[in-house]
Amino acid sequence: MAKLQPGDMAPDFRSTTQDGEPLSLADLRGQRVILYFYPKDNTSGCTLEAKSLRDGKEELARRGFRIIGVSPDSEKSHRNFCARHELNFTLLADTDHSVCEAYGVWAEKSMYGRKYMGVVRTTFLIDAEGRIERIFDKVDTKNHYQQILDACE
Repeated sequence: MAKLQPGDMAPDFRSTTQDGEPLSLADLRGQRVILYFYPKDNTSGCTLEAKSLRDGKEELARRGFRIIGVSPDSEKSHRNFCARHELNFTLLADTDHSVCEAYGVWAEKSMYGRKYMGVVRTTFLIDAEGRIERIFDKVDTKNHYQQILDACE
């Protein structure tokens, strides 16, 4: 599969939120979406990124964005992550990696010489018609919401 590029139509998906509700990209038509993929709930970098987006949610919403986070964690793990860090946006439980695979962010990684499959931290900005506006593959976890705002200037 070719790597997704700005201007491409974003792949549709169907998954469940932290509250067990179904959600698809088609359900989000008419809204701009920040679809961000992260490796794991309650890890240091993922928590910094989530808190940055939480803190910037009002400004991002003023610009028409809805925030959706995606990781392979379960609904229960996502509920705990949201409660622990007062997250005010939707998380998708992509336990079968289908959303990650559709966006090309499920890949072989390496840590301490051990190879494994995991999520490559990536954010997609998707316009109201479902087209990819921008892709962040070098995410500044601590300042991610500002990174997004700066790119939208």
